[in-house]
Amino acid sequence: MLALARGALATIDLANHAGAHPRLGALDVVPFAPLYGRSLEGAVAAREAAIQAIGALGIPVFRFGPVARGSLALPELRRRAFRDLAPDAGPPEPHPTAGATAVGARPPLVAWNAWLQGASLAETRRAASAVRSRAVRALGLQVAGATQVSCNLLDPAEVTPLDVYRLVEAGLPTDAHIVRCELVGLVPGAVLEAVPRTWWERLDLDEDRAVERRAEAAGVA
Repeated sequence: MLALARGALATIDLANHAGAHPRLGALDVVPFAPLYGRSLEGAVAAREAAIQAIGALGIPVFRFGPVARGSLALPELRRRAFRDLAPDAGPPEPHPTAGATAVGARPPLVAWNAWLQGASLAETRRAASAVRSRAVRALGLQVAGATQVSCNLLDPAEVTPLDVYRLVEAGLPTDAHIVRCELVGLVPGAVLEAVPRTWWERLDLDEDRAVERRAEAAGVA
C-alpha cells in the first residue's frame, strides 16, 4: 500500500486530470476490508497505520469507516473534506499534485458499472436514482462519450450485480439498453455463488476474480 502511495505521488498530477467520478486525489481511496468472516479489528489497525504512513508523505489523509467519526461514510467525507472537515494526518491543505487520500475500514463491497446505449445523461441519472438504496450507492455519469450507471454494492450478497442489472434495465426508456457490464477489481466468492453461472459472462463476473482465490494464490488466505 505504501509503495502504491509513493508511486501515485511520483507519477500522477491531479491538476492535469479530467474525469467524471468524484475524487479527492491521485490515490483516492485506500479501503481495508476483512475477509473470511473476520471482524473489522484488523482492518481498523491497518487503517490507522496507513493514515500515518501516507500523511508522512505530505499528503492530507481523511479517515472513514464504521468506527470513524460516528460512522462517517465516504460520500459524506467527499462533500465535507477541506470545508468543515480537517484531515486526520498530513498537511491541512490539498497536495498540489496528489490532492488528498481517504483511508477507511469497511466490509467488502463490489464496484460494478453498467454501460448504457441510447440513454441521455438525465435518463442515466434517473436509472441510477432508481437503483440507489441502503445497500447500493449509484451515480449516473457521462464517460468517454457514453453513459454509465456506476455502482458500489455495499452488501453484495444481499443485492447482487444481477439484481442491480435488472433494476437498471427496468429504469431505462424503451429505446435504451445495457450494452455491457464492468466489474471493477474483485468480488467476494459468496457473490458469485449467489448469481447463476449463466449470468456471469454478461455481468463481467468470473471465478478467477474472486477475492478468496486471489488471496489463496498469493499465499495470504
